[in-house]
Amino acid sequence: MASNNSGSNRVEVPQAREALNRFKMEVANELGVPLKQGYNGDLTSRQNGSVGGEMVRRMIRRQEEQMAGQSGQSGQQQ
Repeated sequence: MASNNSGSNRVEVPQAREALNRFKMEVANELGVPLKQGYNGDLTSRQNGSVGGEMVRRMIRRQEEQMAGQSGQSGQQQ
């Protein structure tokens, strides 16, 4: 199998790295996942996946709300 050096965890906007880390810790705390800075190999895949999954759900919801607000506003301006 070929090695993929790009990594699946790369941040597309480097300036957002710290905000994403804070977001990840906030979500983990709310879900009761004992995530800590650094090594988290002692956590199960299910625990880690629940944090990532919830982050994605919230980001999608936020984007959908933003898009709905923009389309609603543009319709009102005409």
